[in-house]
Amino acid sequence: MKSVTLANPVTPLGYGQMIGRVLLVAIVVAMLIAPLAVYPLFLIKILCFVLFAAAFNLVLGYAGLLSFGHAAFFGGGAFIAAHAAKVWQWPFELAVLAGTVFATILGLVFGALAIRRHGIYFAMITLALAQMVYFMAVQMPFTGGEDGIQAVPRGYLLGVIDLRNITAMYYTVLGGTVIGLVIIWRAVNSPFGHTLSAIRENETRVTSLGLKPERYKLIAFTLSAALSGFAGSLKAIAFQLASLVDVTWHMSGEVILMTLLGGMGTLIGPIVGATVVAGLEHFLSTSGLPITFIIGLFFVICVMMFRRGMFGELKLFLERRKGD
Repeated sequence: MKSVTLANPVTPLGYGQMIGRVLLVAIVVAMLIAPLAVYPLFLIKILCFVLFAAAFNLVLGYAGLLSFGHAAFFGGGAFIAAHAAKVWQWPFELAVLAGTVFATILGLVFGALAIRRHGIYFAMITLALAQMVYFMAVQMPFTGGEDGIQAVPRGYLLGVIDLRNITAMYYTVLGGTVIGLVIIWRAVNSPFGHTLSAIRENETRVTSLGLKPERYKLIAFTLSAALSGFAGSLKAIAFQLASLVDVTWHMSGEVILMTLLGGMGTLIGPIVGATVVAGLEHFLSTSGLPITFIIGLFFVICVMMFRRGMFGELKLFLERRKGD
């Protein structure tokens, strides 16, 4: 596979990159001590959505592909992992692996069908395919229909660590999320990632260099689907529930909201966006206020004030201050 030759591939870190890495380290440290102050199950929800949003950002922020069907991978992985853990009684690692593999295969198939289309046509094809998965989840007996798969056993990590302990489950999900983020970071900072960015900016020019953009986009889409399924699998086992909520088109819209809110095309942006959206949903759930309306209003305000997302605007502001 060819890759785009980059001029000056080794450059010193920019001010924005340094700020991003410092923030990333601070976030990791904060998450290590967070269970001391915050209910771990709420933190697990944030971590699963962080990984889901970061995986989606790989195709939207770096490859320029707007998918309306990522809930199929997130929810599909959740159902397969929950079924494997409860019915087949597979151990935690194999159940999560089963959900991830299913999402990977589904992403490869969806990508092969949709990747040659562009813009709104690509988005509509992914939405239609995801809706097919949703209707299958409603009709197929093993999913439990509207009840979902409940009372999913968490099992043991490596056969030793009892994941019924919520703190142990939290650190397991944290480890999985960190692994997923490292994979994404490595992908976008490799020649493959630079090629994706070039395709996003000017696909015709990349084609003129003798490369095949469809191949790169398909790999990125499949990797994004795999990590989305991984996030969904972790969530299903941690919450001991796989439900239709995880596979609806609303979930696809929610991950788009998280990515745009935090700032697409950055590693920190989806982390910020997922944390804000999950936090708002959690704290508004007992307020009696219309959650969807409040989050929508918040999104509109942020889009008007922060066109590059919350972290994107902060990064640009700091770089300008450094330049001055």
